[in-house]
Amino acid sequence: MSSALRILFEQTGRRVSVAGSVADAVALASADQPDLMLVDLTLPDGDGLAILEQLRGAGRIPRVVVALTGHDEPSIVQRCTALGCADVLLKPVPSRELLRRAEGWLGDGHTP
Repeated sequence: MSSALRILFEQTGRRVSVAGSVADAVALASADQPDLMLVDLTLPDGDGLAILEQLRGAGRIPRVVVALTGHDEPSIVQRCTALGCADVLLKPVPSRELLRRAEGWLGDGHTP
């Protein structure tokens, strides 16, 4: 997540944690289960969907998971959906669009 995107989410009253690897994401989400997790499928230490596999095994799946990918392939969408992703977005996703969608996914009245 870019620092600009982080600031935009924080300005809507959300608490944001950022992880740059599968290992960091699993550790963060295990310690403090997020309401919304944006998962980049390409991370330095592996496939971002490995995060979901590990969290599922620990019973710590976030309320809403959205996959971000640079590849528009039906097999990727199918795999994401099978692992419980609410949506799969093709990067780059405009920041304001992502905030608008987050409001819909969470349905909690936050206004971007």
